[in-house]
Amino acid sequence: MQRESAINALPWPVLAVAAIVVAMEVVLSLADYGLVGGPTGIGWRLEAIGRFGFSPAVWEQIWRGNLAPDMVMRLLTYLVVHGSAIQALFGGAILLALGKWVGEVIGPWRLLLLMIVSGAAGAVAFGIFVPGRVPLFGLWPLDYGLIGGFTCLMWLRLRQTGGNQLVAFRLVGVLLAIQLVFSLLFGNDPVWVAELGGFVAGFLLSILLIPGGTRQLVARLRMR
Repeated sequence: MQRESAINALPWPVLAVAAIVVAMEVVLSLADYGLVGGPTGIGWRLEAIGRFGFSPAVWEQIWRGNLAPDMVMRLLTYLVVHGSAIQALFGGAILLALGKWVGEVIGPWRLLLLMIVSGAAGAVAFGIFVPGRVPLFGLWPLDYGLIGGFTCLMWLRLRQTGGNQLVAFRLVGVLLAIQLVFSLLFGNDPVWVAELGGFVAGFLLSILLIPGGTRQLVARLRMR
């Protein structure tokens, strides 16, 4: 019997995003060490963040009606640029793990929609609630959108089995608690605003995308 490889088992939207992240990080990491780009390569990472990253200033331009492609694309392009290889590694690991898990339930096209909406929602939340010109970059808002989808799946499953539905929120609670500790130790990082925006969007959208999710929500509301 032929076994399916781990890569082939991953939904194609996850593979596509992961491939872009890896390609970007390989180039930037090589540039950091001076292996490509020569003396100017050391500044490529900052240049990439400036070109593809998101910020409240970008959101202000979009809000005022500047819908130029180089502005609108930043709602999603910020996801593929990272501050370091370690950041990309951890963000990519969550993308692969939860993307596979959620994608197996809702299918690749719905997963793609979930990833796009949660990534964009994270950027919008960051643009609205974070003052100044702080840049937003990295996979974490999208990852939290997948965590929102995972939480919704667990929440609906626990409702069917009569379990404690609050358990479904354990993962996001632990991650936010860890981030709070890091913020207290190393200073406040406003990226949590984007992560929370991605999580909320991922959770709410998953109710519509998960087979039977809307029906269960309506039944619960009628009970109240």
